[in-house]
Amino acid sequence: MTGAPPAGARRGRIAVITGTTHGIGRVTARELARAGFAVIMLCRDLDAADAVRREIERAVPDGDVRALGCDLAAFASVRAAAAAVRVEAPRIDLLVNNAGMTSARQRLSVDGFELTFATNHLGPFLLTALLAERMAPGGRIVTVASRAHERATLDLGRVRGTQPHYRAVAAYDRSKLANVLHSFALARRLGGGVTVNCLHPGVVATNLLPRWLRLVKPLFTPVTFDAERGAKTTLHVALAPELAGCTGRYFDENQRERQASRLACDVPLQESLWAASARWTGAEVLLNGR
Repeated sequence: MTGAPPAGARRGRIAVITGTTHGIGRVTARELARAGFAVIMLCRDLDAADAVRREIERAVPDGDVRALGCDLAAFASVRAAAAAVRVEAPRIDLLVNNAGMTSARQRLSVDGFELTFATNHLGPFLLTALLAERMAPGGRIVTVASRAHERATLDLGRVRGTQPHYRAVAAYDRSKLANVLHSFALARRLGGGVTVNCLHPGVVATNLLPRWLRLVKPLFTPVTFDAERGAKTTLHVALAPELAGCTGRYFDENQRERQASRLACDVPLQESLWAASARWTGAEVLLNGR
């Protein structure tokens, strides 16, 4: 943990956000602090997170920002981070699953899953399950997905172990479809007491994608946002008063509700992914009855 005052759990409204060391996560954390939240940042690189914390404290002098280590690709790290959050936070008003990555070559997580899927879906799935009991009534869970989910398919047999014909773009698309499927399944389980929504932030010029893909992306998508613009939909879904009670929705880069893809709306597929994710992450006992 970095930047921690000497005593006490967080007070006031509390936001937990993953992946704040660059891009839209960095902007989102700053603006949540500006909105009056005590912000707990979960980041793999604590040195970079500490630099962001200091940056936010300069921009928001009365802000309350802490950083905890969390590697979303490793279930043990996610469990340790969730335990640390529970010490810090008597309740959570906002959980933002923002972190994301893609790998240009096929790599496996320490738990044996395709790395992009593990980082973008399985880690956030487990983190959300571990923190769900701390969500305050009327709290919000927001997941940064992507319009890329629209071109994805989901074969659960392709996310464990090494697979032939790996394609980085397909792996990323699959993980973003999983984000939307998870959001809709969780919204159904929580029933509106805690709202669950997901979003497409736009094509954002960050270091999420490999350099070669950042270079060719503008050829296919003429409008590319900077991080400030890219964070707008996350902040809208997290903060807009008119979205109180709104759950199980998908929003676009212009803060408008959109229909997710046919596969994303497939309830049996949502449930298949939920069951597999709970089994793989060891979260079944946490999720029974939800």
